Amino acid sequence: MLCLDAGEPVPATPEAFSGLVFMGGPMSVNDDLPWIAPVLALIRAAVAANIPVLGHCLGGQLLARALGGSVGRNPVKEIGWGSVRVLESPVAQDWFGAVKTFESFHWHGETFSLPPGAERILESAYCSNQAFALGPHLALQCHVEMTEAMIQSWCEVGTDEIAAAIASPAVQTPRQMQALNAVNLPAMRAVAEQIYGRWARGLRR
Repeated sequence: MLCLDAGEPVPATPEAFSGLVFMGGPMSVNDDLPWIAPVLALIRAAVAANIPVLGHCLGGQLLARALGGSVGRNPVKEIGWGSVRVLESPVAQDWFGAVKTFESFHWHGETFSLPPGAERILESAYCSNQAFALGPHLALQCHVEMTEAMIQSWCEVGTDEIAAAIASPAVQTPRQMQALNAVNLPAMRAVAEQIYGRWARGLRR
């Protein structure tokens, strides 16, 4: 694992990797940060070499931006648990199997547009582009990777952000989020296993 925001260097090429996974972060793809341009170049090189790329939230926005999409403000901020719907298409079913809808975790104020050739496969009431697929590559706006400990930590660190956005219809209090963990986490974990299993099929051996 590389912590790019902590100063670890971005790999110059993707050839040493079977696949690339990019996680979330509090920054914006549009920020003037020294590692963003090299990451975008790395993603483009991986896609050109057919090395699968998977992005979560900020990571999904990086994938979208690298491939010609844009990243901008979402109509409302989403923080907490919220229902997402799998679109009815062969590509969406290939990634999600029999899943039609599930409760996912969200923490974002921005979202991505679809890059050329990508297909939208997941949506929510407050964010149309919750995921897109492009061949073996997958971008997620929502957070299917969450654990109970991560949610507790994010709520502690993000207290001020939650309070500032609590008027949003898609923002929950920490107590509301954590009260739903026991019901929502096991079901979301099963969806994550389905998605990750599908993504892993494209990895180089």
